[in-house]
Amino acid sequence: MVKTTNSTTKTTFDLFNTDRPFCSQEHEMFRTSLRKFIEKEVNPYYEEWEDKGSIPREIYKKMGEQGFLCPQVDPAYGGLGLDFGFNLVLSEEMSRVGGGLAGVTIHSSIVVPYLEAYGTEEQKKKYLPKCVNGEILTAVAMTEPGTGSDLASVRTTAVRDGENYVINGQKTFITNGINAELFFVVVKTDPNATPAHKGVSVIMVDGDSPGFSRGRKLKKLGMRSSDTAELIFEDARVPISNLLGEEGKGFYILMDKLQQERIMAANGAFAQAQEMLKSTITYVKERQAFGKPISSFQNTQFEISEMATELSMARSFLDNLANLHMKGENIVTQVSMAKWWITDMARRMAARCLQLYGGYGFMEEYPIARRYRDIAVLPIAAGSNEIMKNIIAKNLGL
Repeated sequence: MVKTTNSTTKTTFDLFNTDRPFCSQEHEMFRTSLRKFIEKEVNPYYEEWEDKGSIPREIYKKMGEQGFLCPQVDPAYGGLGLDFGFNLVLSEEMSRVGGGLAGVTIHSSIVVPYLEAYGTEEQKKKYLPKCVNGEILTAVAMTEPGTGSDLASVRTTAVRDGENYVINGQKTFITNGINAELFFVVVKTDPNATPAHKGVSVIMVDGDSPGFSRGRKLKKLGMRSSDTAELIFEDARVPISNLLGEEGKGFYILMDKLQQERIMAANGAFAQAQEMLKSTITYVKERQAFGKPISSFQNTQFEISEMATELSMARSFLDNLANLHMKGENIVTQVSMAKWWITDMARRMAARCLQLYGGYGFMEEYPIARRYRDIAVLPIAAGSNEIMKNIIAKNLGL
């Protein structure tokens, strides 16, 4: 955004404003309220949560009570019925604090939409109001040891036994794995299906289901306050009424929502990159070397200029995709481009900003050190960037 500062031709470029083309006055009111909540309930304790490796479960309940979870859910199920722009604002503001708050976005904008789109009326009435008020936190359990992004090759099985499914297998790298009460588990209901993805289903598993247990809480390089865990299913019994959608359609259910998930990943990366560059510009103006601020050095100016340009390009691309997504358009190819490029840009920016901090960038007292750790996972999460390039190439006819 360019702002005229006086009657002459002098202008300033506001790289860090929150104006987005999808934002109305209502979106900004939501942002203002959310920031007040963060200032009171999150910022004073966030470093403590990072040290402990988890966020208190009560925070999600407080967010739900104040209307900050799942803003898109229909009022018939306790939600506010707001548009996707509110989810983007939620993701953006959580990311500004730190990657460890990713569980909020996972719950509100990635997992719950599966239930909204494919749940039965009975399932939605049972779970959605509690997802909105924070009584239930959700997680999606896709990844297994040795499978990664290859969902068609999952080995966790679900076999019908009377009125139940009996589930056996193991999941790993599950965000919200410790705190969640409801898990959307990717399973094989037909291990012999050809092609293999036609044997994949999604089953909702309550956290207190017999035979289900949580394994280790995983220690991570970054995003430390985001609880990540292994899940174990040993003859876990789940009612067949907990099947999401149709049996054998799980792969298609997951693919249907990946466009939105990857927009959220790119949006979170953008917000974190914006915060990194903002703090770095402030730092280089204040930090003295050889008797003058390091912002006066040509190398510093070139580095900042290049990063500012990349950030502006990312913002324009992302805002355009957000608008198209909100119109219901299929933009899988472009979203794959945005996901890999913006997350990769954020990872590069983390290293470049840390370098400008010098030795202080390596100190935990400066947020850039935490940002550097948090950013590392973004090119991997929501489908690795290598997979994104495969999708792009395939859709280009290669």
